[in-house]
Order: sequence, then C-alpha cells, then structure tokens
Amino acid sequence: MGEWNSIALKVVYEVLGWIAFVAWSISFYPQVILNFRRKSVVGLNFDFVILNLTKHSSYLIYNVVLFFSTTVQAQYRRKYGSNQMIPVAINDVAFSIHAVALTAFTLFQIFIYEAVMNFRRKSTDGFSIGNILLDLLGESWVNFYGNIGKTLLSLVSIFFDILFIIQHYVLYPGKKSLLPTTSSRSDTQS
Repeated sequence: MGEWNSIALKVVYEVLGWIAFVAWSISFYPQVILNFRRKSVVGLNFDFVILNLTKHSSYLIYNVVLFFSTTVQAQYRRKYGSNQMIPVAINDVAFSIHAVALTAFTLFQIFIYEAVMNFRRKSTDGFSIGNILLDLLGESWVNFYGNIGKTLLSLVSIFFDILFIIQHYVLYPGKKSLLPTTSSRSDTQS
C-alpha cells in the first residue's frame, strides 16, 4: 500500500487540500446569497446549475467510491501498482458532498422563486404547465421506494409539480397575458 515517504510532504499535501476545500466551498455561497437577497434567480442560467449538479454528483460518486470502497481501491492498486496511493483524500469527499448540497440548494431556489413570482403576479403567464403535468405523469410510482436518492428527488419534484398545478388551475386560472410577449425576457425568469 502506498505511503508518504515524508511527513513534511504529507502535511503540506493535507494543508493545501484543506485550503482548496475552503476556497472552493466558499465559491458556492455568493450565488446562493445573491439569489436570497434578490428573491430572484433572473440571470442565472438553469442549464449551468443542472450541468454543475451533474458534474459535482459525478465527482462525489468517484470520490466516495474510491475513498471508501476497499474493492475499488484494490482494483486501483492492481491497475496502477500496489505502491500507489489512492488519489482521493477526505477533503475531496467533504468538498464533493458540500458541492452537491449547495448546487442542489441553488436548483431548489430556482423552483422556489418561480412559485414566489407566480404568487406575487397572481399569474402563471409565461410558464408552461404542460411540462409540469407530463413530469407528474412520468413519475415512477412503482419504484418509489428502495432508492433513497430517487425517492427524495421524486418527492421534491412532486411537491413543486402539485404547487405549480394549484397555482395554474386553482389560484390564478384566468390571469394570463399579463406579460409582454417580447423575446427580451430571460429564459430563467424564475
């Protein structure tokens, strides 16, 4: 099993790793704070948030599996040599968990502010209810249990689907065409 040949190098590696963890982790907060202060995500690209969540989720899986799975570690050492150290430290795992949590929270803000905007305008004009209806219809009710990640994602999705359906059909059914139909509106109007 690979080991550090120098205690000083190990300490430098760990210190630099935690400095990177702090810097990268702090980098998520300005957007979350900005969204909260403005009570809006206008200007924040939804695709950017989804791609970030995909990227950080993939990195989390890589880090957690390589750090905690002895089977994967054994496969890594067979491929790269038994004297090679596993290239994932605990700060990598901590950062990945934090990155997924903050990116998911930013995505949650997008949905919250859509609901808030609909409430303030007392209208769902400009919002496609068809997407919500099809999303709710497409939920996997049979596989609702057994996978906690899928279950939690489904519950969040169902919650917002029901909220937007109530806003569209019950609370603001006749309040349409309140917004200009120009193409200057942002596609992230949430």
